[in-house]
Amino acid sequence: WKVVIKLTVCFRNNANVPKLLINIKMSQLLHGFCTDLLKELASILGFAYEIRLVPDGKYGFQDDKGQWNGIIRELMEADLAVAPLTITFAREKVIDFSKPFMNTGISILYHRPNNTNNGFFSFLKPMTPDIWVYILLAYLGVSCVLFSPYEWYDAHPCNPSSDVVENNFTLLNSFWFGVGSLMQQGSELMPKALSTRIIGGIWWFFTLIIISSYTANLAAFLTVERMESPIDSADDLAKQTKIEYGVVKDGATMSFFKVEFPYMCLRNSTSFVKSIEDGTQRVLKSDYALLMESTTIEYVTRRNCNLTQVGGIIDSKGYGIGTPKGSPYRDKVTIAILSLLEDGRLHMLKEKWWSGSSCQEDERYETGPMNIQNLGGIFIVLASGLVLSVFVAIGEFIYKLRKTAEREQVSDVLVGDQLVRRLWLERVGNNSMI
Repeated sequence: WKVVIKLTVCFRNNANVPKLLINIKMSQLLHGFCTDLLKELASILGFAYEIRLVPDGKYGFQDDKGQWNGIIRELMEADLAVAPLTITFAREKVIDFSKPFMNTGISILYHRPNNTNNGFFSFLKPMTPDIWVYILLAYLGVSCVLFSPYEWYDAHPCNPSSDVVENNFTLLNSFWFGVGSLMQQGSELMPKALSTRIIGGIWWFFTLIIISSYTANLAAFLTVERMESPIDSADDLAKQTKIEYGVVKDGATMSFFKVEFPYMCLRNSTSFVKSIEDGTQRVLKSDYALLMESTTIEYVTRRNCNLTQVGGIIDSKGYGIGTPKGSPYRDKVTIAILSLLEDGRLHMLKEKWWSGSSCQEDERYETGPMNIQNLGGIFIVLASGLVLSVFVAIGEFIYKLRKTAEREQVSDVLVGDQLVRRLWLERVGNNSMI
């Protein structure tokens, strides 16, 4: 056989080598997945080959006059075209393709996003607005319930004639106790009654869960915001005008988007790039997105940590080895490719050239503000504690009435009336002093 391989721009790694050396030892100077694939095919089918680069460095595109350039045109003289040559309907009409040796699709190459402006109130994002409202209502409710009659105590126990009683858990102090617990700082106030201790313990547990959940979700939120990209798909590109985007000129991706995105055709002088290398540099140096095959994006991003793939794969296609129309070599090459696929050698070749990235993989967080479905349980626990403490406070009050009535040998109603009046007069006196 006489096999001439057409390598496109992505394989021109030896452009600085003198032309004389290229013409003499082309097969020894070039390296990559396609050259290794060609060696495997030559080993299986037993043929010798001569490698020649495509003069214009194009894959193959048909102009308005029906003329082809690049690899497709060169197949008029060559026997095989081994390259990341996408199998398309238009190309299949003028050349023959082997079975695909690699599957691919169109995706977006974009630079890694920089730190985003999180806004002045980003600290509120870890929880939904209704959760913040519920927390405020819970704080007000707990502070009011903390005001228990059983917290009144004799300020001068050594003076039996003293009628002065005090309560550290005034309404303002109750609010202060709630704030101190919520901020994980505590306060000098400590409940003495069983009912207030129950609600205090439940409130501490509530604040522990809320603060822990908020802290964890805030860290995840800030991480995701730093990783956010202004675009997530080709539709996002089409709907905006800030980010310029395009494809490699005269390629299969250009044919695909020629109808889908007229913007590229209207501004072809700025949207198209001559080669993958030019497109990669443009992505790095400006706000530009390059639409290209996902396999090439994977290869490029593994070698440049400032680049990343945005969005998923738009379509599904494959790379095939091209032969002239009616070539007797196509079926033999197809059988050899199937053999390489079955014994895993094609996979090993891809691992050889696509693995070994030095870039740290992104950790993708799927997070959102915590809502009532996430934190509803802790509110139920708090409400249950409030109800329990109220019943305990009522029990304490009744128990105190009976003990006092037995000691003074009067009715429970009379003791209760006296106690209520005493507390009321004490409260009025304190307010008048204020």
